[in-house]
Amino acid sequence: MSIEIANESGVEVETDSILAVARHALDQMGVNPLAELSILLVEADYMAELNHRWMGSEGPTDVLAFPMDESSVDHGPGEPSGPEPALLGDIVLCPEVAAKQAGTAGHPAADELHLLTVHGVLHLLGYDHAEPEEEREMFGLQARLLDSWRAGQK
Repeated sequence: MSIEIANESGVEVETDSILAVARHALDQMGVNPLAELSILLVEADYMAELNHRWMGSEGPTDVLAFPMDESSVDHGPGEPSGPEPALLGDIVLCPEVAAKQAGTAGHPAADELHLLTVHGVLHLLGYDHAEPEEEREMFGLQARLLDSWRAGQK
């Protein structure tokens, strides 16, 4: 699995753990091991610009996901993932917003970035939280993925 990460946020971030949690989520979700993912960490002004341009919302957000190809998802036994490497897409994170949210939630900023990374991966794989049932499914899966990753870190 090829995961590229670039930190253009101006904030010092432990990128190795972001890569590790992304890899864990993709592995657990049965994504083709030849798939490619890009993670970009940006500063708040640029995130606000992306949020406005792509989501029609004002101000910076914590995470945006830009899916490219869902053919690398393994949809279960008997349905193998595609033979060709796939570009899953891009996850854009804003460490500045993540740090504020972490402070409100009472946990470290790194934990918030891990949560947002898994959240972004799930969006790339077609999950959404617009409807209550979708939200329950996505957030439940997100929690399970984070819990299993954290259990492996101990």
